[in-house]
Amino acid sequence: MKTEIRPLLMCFALCVVYATSKPTEKKDRVHHETPLSSKEHDDGTNFDYDHDAFLGEEEAKTFDDLTPEESKNRLGKIVDKIDADEDGFVTEAELKAWIKKAQKKYIYDNVERQWKDFDMNNDGMISWDEYKNVTYGTYLDDPEPDDGYNYKQMMARDERRFKMADGNGDHIADKEEFTAFLHPEEYEHMKDIVVLETMEDIDKNGDGFIDLEEYIGDMYNHEDEMDEPEWVSTEREQFSEFRDKNKDGKMDKEETMDWILPADYDHAEAEAKHLVYESDTNKDGKLTQEEILNKYDLFVGSQATDFGEALVRHDEF
Repeated sequence: MKTEIRPLLMCFALCVVYATSKPTEKKDRVHHETPLSSKEHDDGTNFDYDHDAFLGEEEAKTFDDLTPEESKNRLGKIVDKIDADEDGFVTEAELKAWIKKAQKKYIYDNVERQWKDFDMNNDGMISWDEYKNVTYGTYLDDPEPDDGYNYKQMMARDERRFKMADGNGDHIADKEEFTAFLHPEEYEHMKDIVVLETMEDIDKNGDGFIDLEEYIGDMYNHEDEMDEPEWVSTEREQFSEFRDKNKDGKMDKEETMDWILPADYDHAEAEAKHLVYESDTNKDGKLTQEEILNKYDLFVGSQATDFGEALVRHDEF
């Protein structure tokens, strides 16, 4: 059994250190959606934003040195992957799903790096027992370690999350389920567990709600300071005016979800609509591979793309 602290334990430990060592620095519990690209979205200048959005920033760079023929060839293979139901058309929904996956590549890469550590029998799946033994092996050998962590509570919390991620309830996770376990904030069906874990962290009196004192106490450790930073006063106002929607002096589950998982503007959906609008020659609301390849410079880059020509074709459509 391995003795090092595994990723989730390390995360827990860092959160404890963070909360106690930086009294003036605000802890942010809100899960913000990452922009599709750092570049400006202006099709009148270039399609760099669209390339980053469609492929992911790192993957988009790999097209820059390709000829148009090579770019089209690679794009054609990607289109086949996007067409999930294999009906010969790419819908807006399929494009949106592809963009979201391309944007989360760093998450999938992270899971790939960890996968071999947990899949002990190399069967392509990770059971709860495998995860438990690798992560909590030392604790299972010594149920009362003297390091200040409540491993029993942490293991029970992990098992609850594992069960939530395990769609078919067999206590065994495939790669997508394990990704949901490690990164629950990225999955719609895992949002309740993210809210529950957050409330458990902050709700010190155990009444099932987050009051103002608990809300501020989670962000700010005031023991070592005489004067509160200005942002603390602002957060008190945020709690009273916006977080506590029903004005009962505390946040319930729904109010906590609105706080940490806000319904942000859906950038992937907007980009999918944009790509379909710009490429859908016959305006039937879906794209054929031919329509996409005809607008390959919108989707992917190449070393020989003539942007002037692209704009001419753009105007023709």
